[in-house]
Amino acid sequence: MVEDKRRGGGVEEERVGELGRREPMCGRGRSLHGGRAVPAFALRVCGAVPGPGSAGGCPRARCRRALRRFFARGPPALTHALLFCPCAGPACAERRRQTFVPSCAFSGPGPAPPSCLEPLNFCERSRVCRPRLLAFQVSCTPAPSAPDGCLLDQGARCLRAYAGLVGTAVTPNYVDNVSARVAPWCDCGASGNLREDCEAFRGLFTRNRCLDGAIQAFASGWPPVLLDQLNPQGDPEHSLLQVSSTGRALERRSLLSILPVLALPALL
Repeated sequence: MVEDKRRGGGVEEERVGELGRREPMCGRGRSLHGGRAVPAFALRVCGAVPGPGSAGGCPRARCRRALRRFFARGPPALTHALLFCPCAGPACAERRRQTFVPSCAFSGPGPAPPSCLEPLNFCERSRVCRPRLLAFQVSCTPAPSAPDGCLLDQGARCLRAYAGLVGTAVTPNYVDNVSARVAPWCDCGASGNLREDCEAFRGLFTRNRCLDGAIQAFASGWPPVLLDQLNPQGDPEHSLLQVSSTGRALERRSLLSILPVLALPALL
């Protein structure tokens, strides 16, 4: 059993290493952690790396918890490199998509994705998901006066808040292997007369100039604020969930009720 685990980890390391040589930013993120990428145990739990007992799928709750733990405990300079590194080829892009949003942990019971209102309602009742979504809404709300949609230093805060959503019910992901566009893993096809509310939620990701600009800016260099977060004495989980006074005031309100207000600047 131990030998199988080591063999699986070795295969995964070799696979990541090959991608790192072809995709410089992915390789750079890998080097920040002593040559290791996402821990093999987290990948195996989520089914990204076949291992003993993985044939029947992955334990959804355990997989999501492993993803949250990785982003909460890992230095942002590493986790952000793995999450936002640009991919020049489909192999790297598909690996990036499947690593952080493995299908076994986020696909619905049927072939079609569920309405986004389902995970959103679950998130609103979750002590883990709700503050993270609020932090994302506050940190990534586009600023109409900014050329790229983000105020000074807002881009780095937006990326941290976005990373905090990975492993929650509303985990976003890249929509394809040829662009940097992101969206929740659900859609609005089965939202009925609440489709407008559903689209407002999706618009926080699909029509967000600040988020788009922050992801694109990451590809052109390493923001200094991310390198500063490498201090091992810091508390990445606290900084990840830190929100402004506006965000704390919003906690008492329904997430659904504030979505149109937060999504409006992205539509202007």
